[in-house]
Amino acid sequence: MQTRIEHDLLGAKEVPFSAYYGIHTQRALENFKISHLTVGQSLHFIRALGFVKKAAAQSNFNYKKISEQQLKAIEYAADQLIEQPQQWAASFPIDCYQGGAGTSVNMNCNEVIANIGLEYLGEQKVSYSILHPNDHVNKSQSTNDVYPTALRISLYHRIEDLLLALDKLIQTIRAKVADFKHVLKMGRTQLQDAVPMTMGQEFQAFATLLNEDMRLIKKMREFLLEINLGATAIGTGVNTPEGYAQHITARLAELTGLPVKGAEDYVEATSDCGVFILISSTLKRLACKLSKICNDLRLLSSGPRTGLAEIRLPELQAGSSIMPAKVNPVIPEVVNQIAFKVMGNDLTISMAAEAGQLQLNVMEPVIALSLNESIELLQHGISSLDEKCFAGIQVNEQQAYDMVMRSVGIVTLLDPILGHDRCDAIGKQCIAENKTIQEVVLSQGLMTEEQLKEVFSFENLISEVRNFQAPLQDIA
Repeated sequence: MQTRIEHDLLGAKEVPFSAYYGIHTQRALENFKISHLTVGQSLHFIRALGFVKKAAAQSNFNYKKISEQQLKAIEYAADQLIEQPQQWAASFPIDCYQGGAGTSVNMNCNEVIANIGLEYLGEQKVSYSILHPNDHVNKSQSTNDVYPTALRISLYHRIEDLLLALDKLIQTIRAKVADFKHVLKMGRTQLQDAVPMTMGQEFQAFATLLNEDMRLIKKMREFLLEINLGATAIGTGVNTPEGYAQHITARLAELTGLPVKGAEDYVEATSDCGVFILISSTLKRLACKLSKICNDLRLLSSGPRTGLAEIRLPELQAGSSIMPAKVNPVIPEVVNQIAFKVMGNDLTISMAAEAGQLQLNVMEPVIALSLNESIELLQHGISSLDEKCFAGIQVNEQQAYDMVMRSVGIVTLLDPILGHDRCDAIGKQCIAENKTIQEVVLSQGLMTEEQLKEVFSFENLISEVRNFQAPLQDIA
């Protein structure tokens, strides 16, 4: 492989001749051989870096810090990252796990933009006297305001992808609510018979659970739009002209179309990672709810002969290497596992956010990695749950109805009529003698068959006893 020689404060180093990155990126590649996860795999982050560098160039030109030629070159290169991030992904090869608070990422971006810009000007790569990664591309900036700003913008857009997947799942569940609104089934508390309901009501609860989280995530992600761009090293705005922070924030808002705003206190904002805890906690909450729903699906579909078997999930693959005809609820199972990983990432993010010291938190790379992973896992898990599970769920209507009519739980509907103590005795006798509530009540002459039919009508079974309100003395 052909190489070129570049220099930095530590000396000389060979860099691949064709690479758009430079010596700082090369050193990071050699120092951080940690995982298979690279910065270039996050296209939203590459685009966000492009927006930040373009806004900075426009502000620097406004304050006469760079020439018009340099402005045009940086704008062109930044637009390449914004419009074609996939094409430039390989130019961001650094491992996501890294020390230095993201300095390697910022320098990687500076080098790539400088070399793209130089070619735009008709110059050779590394002609840094014309367009320098630090002196021009990184003018009036620091990693400590570039990296967190780009991270916030990229997360904002990644969350949009998650919300689209979540909304689609909710709509699929709501379609099932309409399909199942007439299906009677038994409600359960503590895995014991409770009172009847409809399958539609159960699925509506799933939709409501998720819709609540969708609203919460939309609200919480707005906090990502408070940025510290212009803060430079520690929040004091060192090496920037007066008014620069306000100008670059306005430019970034115009370029991205997002209502970004400057932080109330730039020193505080440069070290604080509280917003990432907030976002992660909402993702954890969503993960917990998804896992709860998947637990329910696994229980409701258990069987097919010895479980609840009230619903049938789509059959996707053989379930055993030894047991013929076995099919497992693989999609709910994988979403359960995704939820566990998101919960673990939340702990990582909390610990990393707490680890900030004095004027900077150097642990932002692992926060970025964990948040991006949680969002991606949830997005793909939700899409799988939507398309490969909920969309194909079928109900075993007769099985669900039979369990209602055989249950002891429906004695609750007789409580206002016969009294709690008598209903206790009826239920106990049903269990001891393996009889239905109707059989015991009729055998004791407590109610007529017609009265029982009225009480146990579909309308009454899914709500309070509204139609049959005879006084206790008339029944006894």
